[in-house]
Amino acid sequence: QAHLVESGGGLVQAGDSLRLSCTASGPTSWKPAMGWFRQAPGREREFVATISWGGGTQSVADSVKGRFTISRDNSQKTIYLQMNSLKPEDTAVYYCAAGPVPVLVGHRYNTWGQGTQVTVSS
Repeated sequence: QAHLVESGGGLVQAGDSLRLSCTASGPTSWKPAMGWFRQAPGREREFVATISWGGGTQSVADSVKGRFTISRDNSQKTIYLQMNSLKPEDTAVYYCAAGPVPVLVGHRYNTWGQGTQVTVSS
């Protein structure tokens, strides 16, 4: 059974950087696309970034483009979200997800992590 575990969240000040990690466990044959989503209090979950198994296809939300970068290390079964120039509006619970294709819609992902809190103070 597939399983995802996020780490790296925390409390930072505006302008700081954080790197989130998500480590996957599952069958050897499991080669999913993976993505990051976030949900702030009182708001709907929103897409942040996605990356294909081979890394050749990537997409980042307009709201974080130029500040956030997604990457993966398949030897470690881990994906990363490098977040630079953080803003208070980036405050949310960040979720890692895995699915068959690197798309922007959450319902296409069938495995989710438990989430990690990112709080950016002004």
